[in-house]
Amino acid sequence: MGWVPDNVIEELRGSHQLGIFLRIGTTPSLHMWFGINDIPVNFDSIDPSGTVYLGGGKLVGVPTLEVLVNGTADSVEFTLSGIDPTTAAKMIDSLPAVRGALVQMGITTLDQYYQPMSNVIPIWTGTASHVSESSPATPSGQTVTLALSLAVVAGEATRSRGARSVWSTPHQKAISPTDKFCDGVSRLARGVQPVWPNF
Repeated sequence: MGWVPDNVIEELRGSHQLGIFLRIGTTPSLHMWFGINDIPVNFDSIDPSGTVYLGGGKLVGVPTLEVLVNGTADSVEFTLSGIDPTTAAKMIDSLPAVRGALVQMGITTLDQYYQPMSNVIPIWTGTASHVSESSPATPSGQTVTLALSLAVVAGEATRSRGARSVWSTPHQKAISPTDKFCDGVSRLARGVQPVWPNF
């Protein structure tokens, strides 16, 4: 068995129901999936004891998820829409601080009873940046609704802190003190050709 269980791979080859799960590492953590009912499930290597993922409703659009490459990655927004203003106000007032919280997204297929066929398989990790709200124009006689969005970035390029444009040993050691990945960068900058090992 690899990263994705065999039964999930087999299900993905045919007509299938996909469950998309989102975990936001606030205090307390927020667990949500894009569907109707609440589902108890484990998130592989993140929630080993399992928890209940709240149904967040129908997912209208999946944002393009990118990883941090050469210090650059776009931010994405996860949005809940169609919320009445009273409920939205209560949600905003009760939200814990999200800035800097770890955000994990995972998937698994659902069986005929809309239950997960495996633990949630993590596929993307980001950092929460900020929450925003918006209200589309509402024609006369219709109910006013709000949309709440959470901006998430890959890496640490949140709204007030730009992505790194230079990779150096001090920058890398600030993230991971034992990592020697960037130790030779200064030699490369001086034009020194590194000696690559022969295997």
